[in-house]
Amino acid sequence: MALLGPAEIRDLAELLGIQPTKKLGQNFVIDANTVRRIVKAAGVTATDTVVEIGPGLGSLTLGLLETGASVVAVEIDKRLAAQLPLTVERYFPRSQAPSALGSRDRPGCTALTVVTQDAMRVTELPGDPGILVANLPYNISVPVLLHFLDTFRGIRSGLVMVQAEVGQRLAAPPGSKIYGSPSVKAAWFGHWKTSGSVSRHVFWPVPNVDSILVSFSLRETPIGTEQERLATFALVDAAFQQRRKMLRQALAEVLGGSAAASATMQRAGLDPTTRGEQLTVDDFLAIARAMA
Repeated sequence: MALLGPAEIRDLAELLGIQPTKKLGQNFVIDANTVRRIVKAAGVTATDTVVEIGPGLGSLTLGLLETGASVVAVEIDKRLAAQLPLTVERYFPRSQAPSALGSRDRPGCTALTVVTQDAMRVTELPGDPGILVANLPYNISVPVLLHFLDTFRGIRSGLVMVQAEVGQRLAAPPGSKIYGSPSVKAAWFGHWKTSGSVSRHVFWPVPNVDSILVSFSLRETPIGTEQERLATFALVDAAFQQRRKMLRQALAEVLGGSAAASATMQRAGLDPTTRGEQLTVDDFLAIARAMA
């Protein structure tokens, strides 16, 4: 199966009258080897249903369909959403479907479902996807990722390509200099690790930052309730807004003053003089539970 290259990407963009914009974080992958590397690292197989956020012109979508998987693509741009099935049909014609899809004897782009909606607002997806794979826009990568993990509990694993700094933060352990709010919030949902860097030259247009692959596997059982998650995330936000302060000070506004913050942390079995970067997600959850 042929994937999109630089010429095909530019032709599609010209056809649709698209000029990639920084506002939407549009940097299209133009290298087929990178696409196949992403799909392989994500562990996608013919039995999977994958949700892809922001498919753009379809580079990664075609790579996912090449495995025989079904793909649910969430795209906010109506022009891109309308073109995607046409691109799939062109590069993945119905006559090739049985051999390309292996055990899934399904014609052409019936393996593709496009949801034309803002990824930050979507609350329902067909097919109950179990894997998330995406080249996420740099400007909203963490919020949209956390929204999907909280909303679609059928997702069990995935791989995202994000700005290198963002990816390193997602996978950072407690105590490191880059450990922060995204690190703790990501850890609420599961386990994260970096899975290799990506050259900026595989994109069009070439971005000003490097990218990284981050893979994750989600917890089979949530570590707390939704109410506890909201309380924990509020504590995390407060802690890292003033990360240089001891937590009895950083959490004072949330917990009703420094004395109350100290008492709450002591009930949670934690030292009030510690700082946010020293605590695990379980520690923050313990503080949330001690608030009651």
